[in-house]
Amino acid sequence: MDTEQFRKHGKEMVDYICEYLETIKNRRVTPTVNPGWLKNKIPLEAPTQPEPFDAIMKDVENIIMPGVTHWQHPRFHAYFPSGNSFPSILADMLSDSIACIGFSWAASPSCTELETIVLDWLGKAIGLPEEFLTFSEETSRNIDAVKNDDSETEIHNGKGGGVLQSSASECIFVCMLAARAQAIKRLRKLHPFIEEGVLLSKLMAYCSKESHSCVEKGAMMAFVKLRILEPDENNSLRGATLRQVMEQDEAMGLIPFFVSTTLGTTSCCSFDNIPEIGLVCQQFETVWLHVDAAYAGSAFICPEFRFLMNGVQYADSFNLNTNKWLLTNFDCSCLWVKDRFKLTCALVVDPLYLQHGYAGAVDYRHWGIPLSRRFRSLKLWFVLRTYGISGLQKYIRHHCQLAKRFERLVRSDNKYEVLNDVKMGLVCFRLKDDPTNKLNKKLLETINESGKLHMVPSLVHDKYVIRFCVVAEHATEDDIDYAWKIIKETAVTVIYNEQELKEKREEQVDEVFELSERKKKDDLAYRRSFFVRMVSDPKIYNPIIARSSPGSRRHTHLSSMDDDIHDPLSTSTSDSEDTMTQPASSWISWPLAFLFQGVFDDKEGSNDVPVRFRHLATKMHFKSKSKSPEHLATEESKSRRNSPVFPRKSSNVKTENESNKQK
Repeated sequence: MDTEQFRKHGKEMVDYICEYLETIKNRRVTPTVNPGWLKNKIPLEAPTQPEPFDAIMKDVENIIMPGVTHWQHPRFHAYFPSGNSFPSILADMLSDSIACIGFSWAASPSCTELETIVLDWLGKAIGLPEEFLTFSEETSRNIDAVKNDDSETEIHNGKGGGVLQSSASECIFVCMLAARAQAIKRLRKLHPFIEEGVLLSKLMAYCSKESHSCVEKGAMMAFVKLRILEPDENNSLRGATLRQVMEQDEAMGLIPFFVSTTLGTTSCCSFDNIPEIGLVCQQFETVWLHVDAAYAGSAFICPEFRFLMNGVQYADSFNLNTNKWLLTNFDCSCLWVKDRFKLTCALVVDPLYLQHGYAGAVDYRHWGIPLSRRFRSLKLWFVLRTYGISGLQKYIRHHCQLAKRFERLVRSDNKYEVLNDVKMGLVCFRLKDDPTNKLNKKLLETINESGKLHMVPSLVHDKYVIRFCVVAEHATEDDIDYAWKIIKETAVTVIYNEQELKEKREEQVDEVFELSERKKKDDLAYRRSFFVRMVSDPKIYNPIIARSSPGSRRHTHLSSMDDDIHDPLSTSTSDSEDTMTQPASSWISWPLAFLFQGVFDDKEGSNDVPVRFRHLATKMHFKSKSKSPEHLATEESKSRRNSPVFPRKSSNVKTENESNKQK
């Protein structure tokens, strides 16, 4: 592509960008694609031959855009704002055209010095103490003299300074590394004969449960311990909590060295108590206090919000993301430190090929992890000059007013509740009377699937909440009202569907219960019927009666089934009355098995009685224990007295002694 082609397609690209941002509200907020969808749209190998630019732009609209989540959409209310503005876009175009790699002052003096100046600009605009600035001003004359044209102002370098990093995560990580280096340096002086690895294992960092997850990740990468502390009822970390834990750790031989606090937490935009925490940190010589104000820090450009950063004078470092809430495109995270030499000492690596002869110049390669650095300060410079401090203040205040409007709408409906103190542009709300969080989860899921709005959840006081953040630069009251309308309409549908499901479940439970009760009643009726028949018909439970009743086949089985059963104690005799006959098997019901214990024990030689059960396709044998004649006689008399039927014939009962006499 030559210059003329670039000029032509560059104009086309600007037109496309303008058209995209003007009509973005007509697009669906979130895409409907699934993971892996793009590999079926684009070849898996790069083209061998060049392709026309028009074909590329056609694929942008037809292939790329259907898979884009539109963060600048007026219906996008997830996460935090993604800074964007035309001045920032134009500055990035210029930065990409210059394409310098500003790792040192010599590599690109303007890239380095503009970054230093604009960070001082912004630091002053948000009210940071002078210790955080690179250049501090001291007037040599009184106020009246300053008004004169010949007044002089002395400008000199301080110990502090600012630097642009890629993200707040990187800001926190490099500060943790600097704090670790300072703690190890001090400990090695006190304990020169202890290995550095042992000292490292004693270091302990601290943060709130509401802190961003990047603090935990930074501790993992820095190989230090991290203690996560519980905030108070307002989700604010308090000084007393921190002091108690730090003193306990010191008593256990651990060494507190780093505390990360937050102004404007991700979950609910809460604020840690910096004045209390700062005083606690002052009591520990090795502790580095960092303040993370990635989102809320931009609001401090408005004087009415600066009370929230009280106590920042105790901090050693402070960061905010202009690419969140200050209309500057990603990436542009600002970090200030009170003592830049403590930061650079932890990160200096100075090979010969990177050295230059300009002593005292700032080399930002010593201020962070990467060596290569883009000309990022251009876009912040463009934004600050195009909007001015007053324009940025107006933008921040407008977003806060819209958030308050949404809060009033939520509180006006008694089915909802707001769970955070709305100070900035974030509102955390939920449906009431949902202890399992099922309704709120379904509500958010349904809204996001519709593509009409996009929000994300969080936990506040261990409750599931929906985060509503004002994001778009040109958001209006109509956008807020539309969002609330969609939320209410969706909630009505979700609640109605949930009630229907609940009623269906209750009906199913009732049916199951009814069937269960009916079965119980039927079983009970059957048992009662059986016992009534048992009392009225003794043949049911007395197989001797069943056998002695010729012609009755109701409770006897086929005699052929037991033809091979013989009593080993019986003897052949011509006298029919002296003949021992083995009892035939009888059909009985399983619940009455216990009734047959001892039924045949008084029958001479009947120590093995076969019984067939009605509910089991098998035959069982009841065996009696051998007993003395006197005991048998006693049992016989008892059986005759207690028998519910009639006394047994004595001629059919022979004792063991009588059998032996016959032998």
